[in-house]
Amino acid sequence: MATPNGTSFILESGAQGLANYPHARTIASTTKTIFVSGISSRRADGTFEGCETKSDGTYELDCGAQTAAVLRNIETVIRGATKGMGGLENVVDATVFLMDIRRDYAAMNAEWNKIWPDRSKAPARTCVQVAALPNEKILVEIKCQAVVSE
Repeated sequence: MATPNGTSFILESGAQGLANYPHARTIASTTKTIFVSGISSRRADGTFEGCETKSDGTYELDCGAQTAAVLRNIETVIRGATKGMGGLENVVDATVFLMDIRRDYAAMNAEWNKIWPDRSKAPARTCVQVAALPNEKILVEIKCQAVVSE
């Protein structure tokens, strides 16, 4: 069944991952493709959601809060790039970059699954651990591609 982000393909005998995403998505050729750069939880004022500075100058970081903010920021980018015609429902592929996959995967997945509770409507996804992200206050960054019918 086609949704705004194409048609999901799920292997009948394929193992289910820990999060909701299909094995692949197919899209029609009469679409506009939006390539979204890596997005973090940075707010317009330069601060980061999910980052609290403690009195000793260290940071308390929350991957769940950061992931929720990243997804909201991606929604804003896609809506802007498509003049309101697209949103997270149009994401066909995403790459999630985590600083510590063992510690943060579950929190990231919990937020992901709130946006895409139905595996057949979720984008294809890859999740990797990285050695560093551009700022020590960031635990998660997501880049993605979306398609919107013209």
